[in-house]
Amino acid sequence: MFDQFYQLTASPFQLTPDPKFWFESATHRKAMAYLGYGLTQGEGFVVITGEIGAGKTTLTHHLMQQVDPNRILAIRLVSTQLDGTGIVTAVASAFGLPTQGQGKAGLLAAIEALVTDRARSGQKILIIVDEAQGLTHEALEELRMLSNFQLGGGAIIQLLLVGHPELRERLASDPSLEQVRQRVIAAHNLTTLEPSEVRSYVEHRLKCVGWAGRPTFTEDVWRLLHSESGGVPRRLNSIMHRVLLAGAVEQRDVISADLVMAVLSDMEDDLQMPAAPEAQAAAPVADTHMLDVAARIAMLEARTEEQDAALRRILEVMVEWAETQDGPQHAAAGF
Repeated sequence: MFDQFYQLTASPFQLTPDPKFWFESATHRKAMAYLGYGLTQGEGFVVITGEIGAGKTTLTHHLMQQVDPNRILAIRLVSTQLDGTGIVTAVASAFGLPTQGQGKAGLLAAIEALVTDRARSGQKILIIVDEAQGLTHEALEELRMLSNFQLGGGAIIQLLLVGHPELRERLASDPSLEQVRQRVIAAHNLTTLEPSEVRSYVEHRLKCVGWAGRPTFTEDVWRLLHSESGGVPRRLNSIMHRVLLAGAVEQRDVISADLVMAVLSDMEDDLQMPAAPEAQAAAPVADTHMLDVAARIAMLEARTEEQDAALRRILEVMVEWAETQDGPQHAAAGF
């Protein structure tokens, strides 16, 4: 509904990663620089880590869009605790090789033949593994073996491992992964958005869907959004989605800190779990009377009035929207 109210072409703060909303923050710019360096080297591992919601998957999608398919043969895998045979099978399948009835040795031979042929024609080979923290020790060893494939004395496969911070910690501390660790040529941990980047991030995503300055935002909104989201893009998206919805419901052209605070309060209430019946029964009698009856009634009445007002605003917006549609023309067109 807020898309129509603010005349946007799509929802700007969806939680699903979408490369069209790529925002080059300082930390993402650094990650892309490391990836570019890795591709020029054409060997070893580049490791990119980050907390949940930091934008790792969006980064890999953006990278896939940026590479020239004529120069780079790139595949992307999503690891779900694959073992050695599983990762080899997944790589072969992503390359379009038949896997049915093939053993690991046969699959490795087929992969080597394919990537060697592509390397002879001048193509670089890039294998991206997302959610790589789920890879088993055997799977990491198989990837290391793939990184050993050579043509004319040079490696022909570049590997990018993307995962949670525990991936980086594991590679750094596990003695059994020493050979993998020695092949890491670059690593970067995605950090959160800086306070100064929050406004640019929000406005960038809005502009991607046709934002023309409506709604506007008061200056105190940006500090509040950073403190409440922690600078994590996915959390910021979740908050902003609800803020725009609330703004449309209340027909606000200006998003202020008080609206954001109200939304945050609603989101917190949404996550509150009701106490179990047995827990309620076990609670001291005095606790159930912390507020007197009059205060409880006043609270209920106020909440009912707020809900009624919100419902009326929603209905008014829907009626206004319906009245702006050209009903007869739409009917004639078959809509």
